[in-house]
Amino acid sequence: MGNITFFRVRSLAKPAAVLAIAAALSLSLNSCGVLAEEPDQSSSTAAAPETVTPTPTPTPTPTPGKGPACPTLRCTSVTVTGDMLVHTQLWQQARADAAAAGQPGYNFVPLLEGQRRYISASDLAICHQETPVATSEGPFSAYPSFNVPPQIIAASKDVGYQACTTASNHTIDRGTEGLLRTLDALDAAGLKHTGSYRTEAASKEILLLKTPAATVAVIEGTYGHNGQIPEYPWLVDELDPAVMIAKAKQARASGADIVLGVMHAGDEYASEPNAQQQETAHALVDSGQFTMIYGHHTHSVLPIENYKGTWIVYGLGNGVTELSPWYVVNNEGLLVRAQFSQNEAGQWTASDLAWAPSVIVRDPYRWCSVASDAPQGVCASPAADAETRLRTRTVVESMGAAAAGARELLVTQEK
Repeated sequence: MGNITFFRVRSLAKPAAVLAIAAALSLSLNSCGVLAEEPDQSSSTAAAPETVTPTPTPTPTPTPGKGPACPTLRCTSVTVTGDMLVHTQLWQQARADAAAAGQPGYNFVPLLEGQRRYISASDLAICHQETPVATSEGPFSAYPSFNVPPQIIAASKDVGYQACTTASNHTIDRGTEGLLRTLDALDAAGLKHTGSYRTEAASKEILLLKTPAATVAVIEGTYGHNGQIPEYPWLVDELDPAVMIAKAKQARASGADIVLGVMHAGDEYASEPNAQQQETAHALVDSGQFTMIYGHHTHSVLPIENYKGTWIVYGLGNGVTELSPWYVVNNEGLLVRAQFSQNEAGQWTASDLAWAPSVIVRDPYRWCSVASDAPQGVCASPAADAETRLRTRTVVESMGAAAAGARELLVTQEK
């Protein structure tokens, strides 16, 4: 409201002057939005009250995602597998498979083909590229300093993976050059990646993956580098809870709905997590920033734990590997699919966790599911498959996973 001018009226003023002053004051008050007293004219001049139509709240679009029935309006599913560990016999098999198809080079798709059905029943699939890759024609090498055919990356993309983690104890087996070559191969195949980097600036970025319903962040760290020292400290993500938690907060600020923490750690061929794995996983969960934790490295299946309502998959075993005559657990793996659902408050949590046991068979070398519904038929033999399935279940459920709701993934029974 504007300034109101007040007039001082003297008691000795003539009547005409007083009337003039009163008229001026009335005009001034009216101009400032203060109404002078007038006869009631509401019956003839009042405007009809304006009707305001409330804007309806938009109804969220149902996005059930792939996998089991969605218990809420919006769900999404993520499938993860263990180490892509390519040894000599695997690339020999890939060369034979390429030749059988009349193709040059190496074809790893038949090796991974059994995973396709599971991956297609998920919104997002993430692999772990354990080792550096060579050029397409080699030279190649296996343990202890890997340099494997890059065609394994193209095959991973072919069967449905959308992203891979790359931080491991073998990431710098071939130095910075091998690391960069691997990132180039991932980019050429169209696979997103995190865990190792070309630049310091890139190492500070967070991998965000979009599904129809949600944005998923992936944050990884490795326990070490087999005694090797990276050329730059930012080349490979280390297993540091404080750093991973800070990255998770950054991911949340960047719009991540779901944050996955990935640990490359543990004791090789073990059947239980070590202290570092448990302490790190629990610290990540306690931060309140992570939606699920999973890991690899041990070349063996490890337990699944539900810690304070958050799933921790301690070890997925091998995604692919050469058969070991000494460690039967080396030949086994775990494929895990998690369904995440959004509640009315907008929070995302895991609403289903399912796992499928697998084994590597040879003649020819293939990844093969030994789940109870036998989606690929018999893998090794009925008896051997049953033994693998029982051994895997015993380990997976040894920290209370079944009681917390984890179940075997029977992909043939899904619509």
